[in-house]
Amino acid sequence: MDATTQLNERRLADAWAELHAQARNGNPLHADANRLAFADPEFLFRRETRGIRFQLELLKPDLGQSEQGIENTIVVFGSARLPNPEDAAVQLSNAQAAGDAAQIARAQRAVHNARYYEAARRFAALVAQYSERQRPSERIYICTGGGPGIMEAANRGAHETGALNIGLNIALPHEQHPNPFITPSLSFKFHYFALRKMHFMMRAKALLAFPGGFGTLDELFEVLTLVQTKKAKPLPIILFGSDYWKRLIDFDVLVEEGMVTAQDLTLFHYSDDPQQAWELVRDFYGLSKE
Repeated sequence: MDATTQLNERRLADAWAELHAQARNGNPLHADANRLAFADPEFLFRRETRGIRFQLELLKPDLGQSEQGIENTIVVFGSARLPNPEDAAVQLSNAQAAGDAAQIARAQRAVHNARYYEAARRFAALVAQYSERQRPSERIYICTGGGPGIMEAANRGAHETGALNIGLNIALPHEQHPNPFITPSLSFKFHYFALRKMHFMMRAKALLAFPGGFGTLDELFEVLTLVQTKKAKPLPIILFGSDYWKRLIDFDVLVEEGMVTAQDLTLFHYSDDPQQAWELVRDFYGLSKE
């Protein structure tokens, strides 16, 4: 068995080395019937092989996380556009120096919203500090969409505590680069939103949604729907920044119009404090307060 495994590994390595050597030598890749199927980009990118690409995007991050002991996560969503406090302060200073009223108004809003960056950073640190004291199988890891803003803040909070943390990035027309605080071996890139969403939920033990735009709303309502319809197990769903969320969505209207039940509104909680948000998660699972 060992000999067979080694032989297969060598053949795979040789085929991959041949493909890379061709690219390094400046030879463009053209359709080639004699190329191994798994080393043939033209074949793998065909419409007919989309199902295979789905499988690969499901399998690669799953194996990568399992091999590093990642089984429980808290997923932190939120806007990529919310700056850290230092950048927001510089933005305001520059705007005031320029004397542009519209620019100053935008910068003042950025300074106001930068508090969410610090809150996400603090929440992630609390989770990481707790997990550090647990057995490996009981640790909880921070997982984000891997980009800037709130995602960066949460990855940063875990990173600064020395904890592994996950980033599930996605290729977009305007390239979104992984933030520098993701554990490199847990920084995954997706093409398909659907597969990325599956990975958010596969290991999630809680969801923390900070203020955000279309992407955050999409992910939030997907989770709410999965839990409401019992396609996913109940888990803490926390809307951080009660003023933002209550101004943005009047959930009571859904109840008044009979679109959801009053019981459905118990699927989520509001919070304005990182410690309180973490306590909601701990209370839900009966986790140690130590």
